Amino acid sequence: MEYLLGIDIGTSGTKTALFDTAGKLVASKTYEYPMAQPKNGWAEQDPRDWWRAAVQGIRGVLRESGAKPESIRGVGLSGQMHSLVLLDEHDEVLRPAILWCDQRTAAECDEIHETIGKSRLIELTANPALTGFTSGKILWVRRHEPELFKKCRRILLPKDYIRLKLTGEYATEVSDASGMGLLDVPHRRWSDEVLQKLGIDQELLCRVYESPEVTGTVTKRAAEETGLAAGTIVVGGAGDNAAAAVGTGVVTDGKAFATIGTSGVVFAHTDQLSIDPAGRVHTFCCAVPGAWHVMGVTLAAGASLQWFRNQLCGDIIEKAKALKIDPYVLMDQMAEAVPIGAERLLFLPYLMGERTPHLDPDCRGAFVGLSAIHTRAEMIRAVMEGVTYSLRDCAEILREMGVASERIVACGGGSLSPLWRGMLANVLRCEVSTAASREGPALGVALLAGVGAGLYESVPAACEAVIRTESPLRPEAEAAGRYEAYYQVYRSLYPALRDSYAALAKL
Repeated sequence: MEYLLGIDIGTSGTKTALFDTAGKLVASKTYEYPMAQPKNGWAEQDPRDWWRAAVQGIRGVLRESGAKPESIRGVGLSGQMHSLVLLDEHDEVLRPAILWCDQRTAAECDEIHETIGKSRLIELTANPALTGFTSGKILWVRRHEPELFKKCRRILLPKDYIRLKLTGEYATEVSDASGMGLLDVPHRRWSDEVLQKLGIDQELLCRVYESPEVTGTVTKRAAEETGLAAGTIVVGGAGDNAAAAVGTGVVTDGKAFATIGTSGVVFAHTDQLSIDPAGRVHTFCCAVPGAWHVMGVTLAAGASLQWFRNQLCGDIIEKAKALKIDPYVLMDQMAEAVPIGAERLLFLPYLMGERTPHLDPDCRGAFVGLSAIHTRAEMIRAVMEGVTYSLRDCAEILREMGVASERIVACGGGSLSPLWRGMLANVLRCEVSTAASREGPALGVALLAGVGAGLYESVPAACEAVIRTESPLRPEAEAAGRYEAYYQVYRSLYPALRDSYAALAKL
């Protein structure tokens, strides 16, 4: 039997999943690692933790499956986007990676807009400069850590650091590179104009491939560390959301997905380049060569519920441990017993600032309407509803651009909750289905590896052969109407608080 390997370098952990060539999961391992927050709004990780997790994962799935290393036809890589990895001349990590959710680069983003012009930047890269993007992080390190930056010989993204460790090659691909703020997204290559005006040497960057292209092979040294066979191909792979699109079959026009992972995304495929002039949503190259995707992003989706769990639900965690179930199952049960609207309690999920639609690094989370009647159950429900309203904000802009779909596939950890899927259907007012496979990005990049290995003719052909979806949930008129009333109040809160957020950030 032959296999495909998908490795997904996430924010909370790295998942390594082994599939047969029909897309059936054979073995999966996830290893977690910490995220450091040295200051309010900062977020960092040690890239070496990613590699250790990948090595453990690869060895784990090989051991569990009994698969012979030489039977693995290819490896695909997915990862958290935007995060900045700096290496010296010996390929040693110079500093902790600055993550996608880090908000320290507001001044650098202003500088980029002043230097290039915001409209011109959107014309070139399809997006404005955002605090999460890599370009602002590069300028921040150059300004605040100049001696360290002088030692920098290579700039990579998370999954591309794992690629380097596996293959010895400096390479990236178009979907992940799109989120750096340095790629000419319409033409799928580095933007000479942006790099020149920002003073960034292109030699620091990697060669850009299409997602299914072979970028290198596993070295003898990496084979000894991981247990893989030397010479196994490694394809370009994709950024996490572009990989999830492949893993859910969203690879042709008219298809879309919504994910509730650490961040939240509403994502639509398009064969025609479509750019929001206001920059409220992202337009990136997708994992299908010659096509793009448009997506709105909320930075703290599942992260909001995770924050609530970690800070306020210690007893629930212990109870779940005793019952040998996930704490979120118990939290779901608590929220399900609460009516729509959480007894007039709303939550703004801006724990790490926000992208769509506000583009505001200073906004922060808030419970609004909190009263003595409320318990943790209402607060849990309010968090879930607030995240769903933030995804509705994303969907509304995609509808304006004419790239929205009347049916979406739900993915990410939040999609495992029937309650949350029902919220999505009623708040977004569309059918919501789930992929039969729950492996999302890991399956997506495994299929890309299959295309690179010649097992499938194209990315859409791979999805047609493998991806299946469950029967959809449909919106219920009464519930949708009740959610709509709360959503309209939700929409009014950010404008009312915007000046207060800005003032608070200056204190």
